Amino acid sequence: MVEFIGLLKVKVIKGVNLAIRDMMSSDPYVVLSLGQQTTQATIIKSNLNPVWNEELMLSVPQDYGPVKLRVFDHDTFSSDDIMGEAEIDIQPLLTSGMAFGDPEMFANMQIGKWLKSDDNALIEDSIINIVDGKVRQKILLKLQNVESGEIELELEWMPLAQ
Repeated sequence: MVEFIGLLKVKVIKGVNLAIRDMMSSDPYVVLSLGQQTTQATIIKSNLNPVWNEELMLSVPQDYGPVKLRVFDHDTFSSDDIMGEAEIDIQPLLTSGMAFGDPEMFANMQIGKWLKSDDNALIEDSIINIVDGKVRQKILLKLQNVESGEIELELEWMPLAQ
């Protein structure tokens, strides 16, 4: 049986300059996976700069790896086309969150950072903050294996009560 240590709330905010996969546009949606779990945002028709503002939830197992993010173009009569992918290292968020215990006891402040490097898809350093008693991280990702596209997310870590 898998032991879960907490919940990861992923707010898929928006996509910017996504790749064209149909005649003039694409019908993008985001798929997140962690371990055996997969969750998906709504399909937005004919839009290369979609705004989702949609919250997706993933349970975080004790033995977790990166969250895999993939963007697809929805097609009615053929299989959906991939529009890019990225990996999200959730270790900095979880480590920072666990180090502070109960975030409700702290004022708003920066508690950690995931640094941009050649090994990840970050466009800029990603700051981890306590905001209104919650551990949050804003992330701006450049989609990999595609000609263009960025995805903006906000993560929130919610540990299970010990």
